[in-house]
Amino acid sequence: MTTPEAFDERKARQQFVRDRQKIVFTVAIGALAIVLVISFLVYFGVLGKTATSANSVQPNYGVTAPCPTAAEGATAKAVNPSVINVRVLNGTDKVGLADAVSEALTNRGFVSKGVTNYPGTVTIKRTEIRFGKSTINEAYTLAGQFNDAILRMDDRTDKLIDVVIGSTFSDLVDEDQIATKTDSDLKSIEGCKAADQLGDLPKAVDHEAVN
Repeated sequence: MTTPEAFDERKARQQFVRDRQKIVFTVAIGALAIVLVISFLVYFGVLGKTATSANSVQPNYGVTAPCPTAAEGATAKAVNPSVINVRVLNGTDKVGLADAVSEALTNRGFVSKGVTNYPGTVTIKRTEIRFGKSTINEAYTLAGQFNDAILRMDDRTDKLIDVVIGSTFSDLVDEDQIATKTDSDLKSIEGCKAADQLGDLPKAVDHEAVN
């Protein structure tokens, strides 16, 4: 015969087991809900967009640019394209892209100094405008033709400017939307520094000097 004490003990154990099961089920359901929410955020690109946006809003895509140059008390001005010497390098696997960009820039008044492929096997992601300390305002003027180009000063001392086309390039800015027209004020890139404060500069791609 089962004693009341044994019966109460059995009921207590059963209740304890049920309580434990409820806790386990609650935790499991909560974990699944969290995983589901994260999956939806990843699927719809919310998490990825946060990281991409944070990177894309960096001034000059994280590369420190020199500030435009001007005489003391004056404002830096955009330069006439007819005195800006441009060589276009294809940093992508799209055949003929450098020729197309060079032709478009020539039609807009820039001086073509040839086209070639970017040396090496690395594919360039973001279009870069590479220039020396003697053509800073010219580089800013040229950058106005592009939506997402990086201004990167290197160690060249001549007046040739290289445009290295990257894989994100789609087209030049519409001519009626270009802000850097001849003699217009140049807007400094946020965080820019004087050219002589940039320290060690990257080596320029081999080229024939243009003076």
